[in-house]
Amino acid sequence: MRYLSFIHRDEAGYGLSFPDFPGCVSVGDTVDEAVRQGSKALAFHVEGLAEDGQEIPTPRSIDAIKADPELEPWRRGADLVLIPLLLDRGSTRRVNISLDRGLLEAIDDEARQRRMTRSAFLATAARHEIEAT
Repeated sequence: MRYLSFIHRDEAGYGLSFPDFPGCVSVGDTVDEAVRQGSKALAFHVEGLAEDGQEIPTPRSIDAIKADPELEPWRRGADLVLIPLLLDRGSTRRVNISLDRGLLEAIDDEARQRRMTRSAFLATAARHEIEAT
């Protein structure tokens, strides 16, 4: 799931905010840093809502956010960026996946070099790819 965010630049760097989650913000010296921090801020905010028993809003479409007149001042001068919601649930689940044998060997070699398990390596790679798009 991805939520739309607004990124604004000012003299201090970049600020990121979420129209679906007023009060959820992040900052960074670069756009990339603001986005990375935004992903963490979004997860933290949603976890807090869940702990408080509050409903997690469904992400609104870009068209819906652009059409919302209340957001016009907030949108002004902002770039729009989709931020993935990645929640750490605190538990793992065993899954069965199929990979090409050569790719699996490369994954295992790389995981060993990094002193990681296959699962940790795949989880890290997946998180990186989800956050990068």
